[in-house]
Amino acid sequence: MKQLYLLAACLILYANTSSAQQKQTSTAPYSFSLADCINYAYEHQDSVKNAQLDLKNADYKVSELIGQGLPQINGSASFQDYLQIPVTLIPGEFFGQPGTFVPLKFGVKYQSSFGATLDQKLFDPSYLISLKNRGIYKELFSKSLTRTKIQTNVSVTKAYYQVLVSNEQIKLLDANITQLKQQLDQTSEQNKQGFVEKIDVDRLSVSYNNLVTNRENVVRSLVLNYELLKFQMGMPIKLDLVLTDKLEDVKLNKFDETAASADTSFYKNRIEYGLLQTNEHLNAIDVKRKKSMFLPTVSAFGSISSVYQDNTFSNLYSANFPTSYIGLKLSIPIFTGFQRSYQIKEAQITLQKSQNDLEDAKNAFSLQASVARTTYLNGLQSLENQKRNQQLARDVLRVAKIKYQQGVGSSIEVTQAQTELETADNQYIQSLYDALISKVDMDKAYGKIN
Repeated sequence: MKQLYLLAACLILYANTSSAQQKQTSTAPYSFSLADCINYAYEHQDSVKNAQLDLKNADYKVSELIGQGLPQINGSASFQDYLQIPVTLIPGEFFGQPGTFVPLKFGVKYQSSFGATLDQKLFDPSYLISLKNRGIYKELFSKSLTRTKIQTNVSVTKAYYQVLVSNEQIKLLDANITQLKQQLDQTSEQNKQGFVEKIDVDRLSVSYNNLVTNRENVVRSLVLNYELLKFQMGMPIKLDLVLTDKLEDVKLNKFDETAASADTSFYKNRIEYGLLQTNEHLNAIDVKRKKSMFLPTVSAFGSISSVYQDNTFSNLYSANFPTSYIGLKLSIPIFTGFQRSYQIKEAQITLQKSQNDLEDAKNAFSLQASVARTTYLNGLQSLENQKRNQQLARDVLRVAKIKYQQGVGSSIEVTQAQTELETADNQYIQSLYDALISKVDMDKAYGKIN
């Protein structure tokens, strides 16, 4: 009995340990690179899932189209109770009563029937055209899914970069806070010994407090940036996310303007252009389909039924009177009030509009690429300039501190140098973010995001 109790206790302890480990695992943070975040968004972002559902729905639409060419079979059943049997007047000459009409009832009180009909398309040009080009309809939704994924990719990438930049800003603030705290402590000690005035301490205290407040604001913004990233990924906001990529992993390469200018067909890489091409193709097919409606159509049909009749309900189904037939139907459109002619003209106008949209898109994509390229080049140049300014501001602050410590400079110079460094850091952070975002926009403009 003691061994059983011991075994039960071990099982309970193991179960509790396993449950605790599973709970800990379920609450562990997600460590994601940028690629991981993008792949996660492809699986969980609602816009992507809806686009995937649209593509799946397109398969059903194609199957529905194919089903229109299969045999169409319908069953029927009926029951009739003639409360008053129809009466027909027969000339009295048939009964030796000339000049009069004799009423006679034709039919029986109860009638019932069971049957089935079949219709089959044999030749329908409009259906054949639609069936031949059914793959293009599905292609439209496949490209729409690709466009949605690209948009998701861009949104996630920008949000990811925003988090990286915010983390970099916090690092710069921490470095400035650390060195300013050391300087404040030294100046406070010198003030106690009577070497510097209290106003010097106050100036440094103001700068220090401003830096600490600024860092707190950035930290709160960083929390929002993480939530925005998780929102773009389709990840629940409550889950923990850790980014594994670093800013130095992002390559801000120089742009080859000569190669970009030589490539005059880059717009074909844009999924939006592919969508417009597919839409134009569908409109051209619609024109053909409308024209084919002037051609004859041929269909086969057939019917089989069993009819039951009797004046008494109990004997209604005692006798069966079956009937069946098959046939062919040729339908030749002769005149429909010019409706089909106007429908063709409407379809042709729609086709012309899609062709115009395609030509306009080429110019629009070229303009977008030029704007994105210029913005990116300006961003790179601004980033390099802000890096130099940042280093110069550090050197100015270092020299100002040395001069102040040696008694040949003032605390105002140190405070101004500190303020200039903070400004240079902020401008560097903004330039870094602008360069990263402009790189994403340029890759999208040139169709490099797959």
